[in-house]
Amino acid sequence: MSRIFSVELARHVGERVRLAGWLHHQRALAHVSFVLLRDGKGVAQVVVVDEGAREQLAALLPETVIQVEGTVVGSEQAPAGVELHDPSIDVLVEPDIAPPFELRRREIHAQLPTILDHAAVSLRHPRRRAAFALAATSVGGFRATLDAASFVEVHTPKVVAAATESGANVFPVDWFGRPAFLAQSPQFYKQIMVGVFERVYEVAPVFRAEPHDTVRHLAEYVSLDAELGFITDHHDVMRVLRDALAGMVEAMRERAAGVVVDLELVLPVVPAHIPVVDFTEAQTMIERATGESIIGEPDLAPAHERWLGEWAAREQGSDFLYVSGYPMAKRPFYTQPDPHRPAFSNSFDLLFRGLELATGGQRMHRLADYLAALAGQDLAPYEGYLEAFRHGMPPHGGFAIGLERFTARVTGAVNVRETTLFPRDRNRLTP
Repeated sequence: MSRIFSVELARHVGERVRLAGWLHHQRALAHVSFVLLRDGKGVAQVVVVDEGAREQLAALLPETVIQVEGTVVGSEQAPAGVELHDPSIDVLVEPDIAPPFELRRREIHAQLPTILDHAAVSLRHPRRRAAFALAATSVGGFRATLDAASFVEVHTPKVVAAATESGANVFPVDWFGRPAFLAQSPQFYKQIMVGVFERVYEVAPVFRAEPHDTVRHLAEYVSLDAELGFITDHHDVMRVLRDALAGMVEAMRERAAGVVVDLELVLPVVPAHIPVVDFTEAQTMIERATGESIIGEPDLAPAHERWLGEWAAREQGSDFLYVSGYPMAKRPFYTQPDPHRPAFSNSFDLLFRGLELATGGQRMHRLADYLAALAGQDLAPYEGYLEAFRHGMPPHGGFAIGLERFTARVTGAVNVRETTLFPRDRNRLTP
């Protein structure tokens, strides 16, 4: 008899089947015990009436690894409307100690630091696990959408010779006695690969040594990157990003419907045309509404992003909003300036329910522009990157989505660490 998962039980009513998993919870009544077995897909109820089996179960700790054979019976009170009767139960592994919190509760009753300290156990909680299943499904939708649009998935180095972005927020490493850094993004490499495949994407970790200790920042996170060639300007990139997001949401809707129901989520609707507001216009709107003097500032504060998110939901009926045309002063050196406003850029941020989710734009594609932008700097660390432009590169651009932020916003998590498997920030390096 082959093992099946709990979610498959409804297809086997009347049959004898085998399940395996963890002892999630048990409830003993006068003459019957109800056992919840949790496996990698869900939870199944096992009805035990044999006194010997009930005594055996009563002595077991939660999270005991068990194997159960039983007959599948329909029951309105059981999870998914089915349960196992007449079971034979084998103990495969007994835990040394009980879990630090009760996984059977709807929520883990512990502070977030404690939950993260005991991630090996807390991640087993059905609702915590569900968030990561949702994230995995969204990545599948991202890949499927870009594959269908003739993108090629690439895998680039995570140890680099020079910082990708401006500033000093990099992690130095010793590379066989030579200085190197953990990659802030795959930016240089995905641009180079536009000269090879024209359209590329990557799903991989990136590293930012930023001294932040907020609910929205991590030192390591998963970035969904894409880059495409032969564009007219950054609006072409924005359209591809819109399609990628639509694919991610649709994948969650189709392939993670049970998770969406269990977490009581309202998935966002990605409009056919995400509304766009110019950066300077956004500042004017915020200043008029709040009285703050922000016109001329080079960036938007989190509070301003929240205001714009509320405005987009109220006035545009959209969970998403593009803010385009950021000042060049706040964009990386490879960003293409707006030809009509050189102090501003052909770049954008995408806000999702009032939080910056993605950044992107058009890149410069002429060697002379790069040499001018890097004037006064040592070009040696950039030679491999600049070689692509010495041999001809088309107009191109791209974007990057933060997976943990996306999942947090979809699930309503307050802290991005809630949707990060093993968070890495300025204070946390374990587990």
